Amino acid sequence: MGKGLIAVIVLALIALVVFGQYIGVRNTLVTKNESVKSAWSEVDVQMQRRADLIPNLVETVKAYAKQEQTVFGDIAKARSALLSAGSPSEKIAANNQLDGALGRLLVIAERYPQLKSNENFMRLQDELAGTENRISVARKRYNDTLQDYNTYVQQFPASLFAGAAGFKPNDAYFKAAEGSREVPKVNFGTPGQQPAPQPAPAK
Repeated sequence: MGKGLIAVIVLALIALVVFGQYIGVRNTLVTKNESVKSAWSEVDVQMQRRADLIPNLVETVKAYAKQEQTVFGDIAKARSALLSAGSPSEKIAANNQLDGALGRLLVIAERYPQLKSNENFMRLQDELAGTENRISVARKRYNDTLQDYNTYVQQFPASLFAGAAGFKPNDAYFKAAEGSREVPKVNFGTPGQQPAPQPAPAK
């Protein structure tokens, strides 16, 4: 057997091994990327659920606090941005804005005892709190799944093949925005119950 033929066979074997490794890496990347999409889909569903609750919540608050137009406007703009956003990064940014605006709306209720005891408001607030909890769980699962995907993309040997296979790191993580809140923590108490006294500000 000539040296030239041996060289061809060796190169063919190397190419076969590399191709097999490429296929294995690509299949893993596809699986991990689909897991990220699935995790994001659950986050998206829960954010949509919350967005659907907000108009009724706002209308209920307006009945008692019509003068809080700035907060109502901020919520309307953030909700509109969330519903019109296309990519996960855009939706995450809009969601952070909505978090802050919604937090301010819930704080307003502390100043209106009649609103706090309104049955419709209490029901909506309970539904909102439940949705916030589901968002928190779904968001953590999404971040964890995305981190797993990004780690694999950047590890050897996947890093050699990811670009050629059409995959790249994805930085669309949920991050705590400054001034945002994860779950409403306003204490609404029971109807007729007065809020706990607050300590006087330091002089």
